[in-house]
Amino acid sequence: MRQSGVRVILAALPLLLAGCIYGFAGGGLPPHIKTVAVLPFENETPVSTLQTELYTQLKREVENRLGLREASEAKADAVVRGRIVKYDYDIPVAYSADPSQANSAQRKLQITVDIEIVDQSNGHTLWSQKGLMREGTYAERSEDSGRRAAIEKLVNDIIAGAQSQW
Repeated sequence: MRQSGVRVILAALPLLLAGCIYGFAGGGLPPHIKTVAVLPFENETPVSTLQTELYTQLKREVENRLGLREASEAKADAVVRGRIVKYDYDIPVAYSADPSQANSAQRKLQITVDIEIVDQSNGHTLWSQKGLMREGTYAERSEDSGRRAAIEKLVNDIIAGAQSQW
């Protein structure tokens, strides 16, 4: 009985593997999505550079990791757009009791965005997320490094979310 069960599994294994290979090809994108327009997010925060930093990294990663070509909004198969709704920084995380340490405190910042990816052929939202928040920690007076970490996490989550929903 055991041997026949093993034989069935071994016989079905190539079919299962082939299904996985073909089922996930192209990152799960609908076959007609070949081009994308990543639009700069509306920035509702006082940090003027945040919009450019997020846009640059998101655009690069959407094209590289999803295998899409850049196109203008009018010609793109899909459009990525959103809003940066919140930027909280200088949130204390930890303090050092050792006065000889150069950095006496750890801080964190949080970036919150609303995002949607729309199929331009039919107007359907392929993926959206409101209130997507990620944070980055940084040493005191090194806010830029925390912001880069939070942006990287946001971009990773956007790519993963888009792949999982399409």
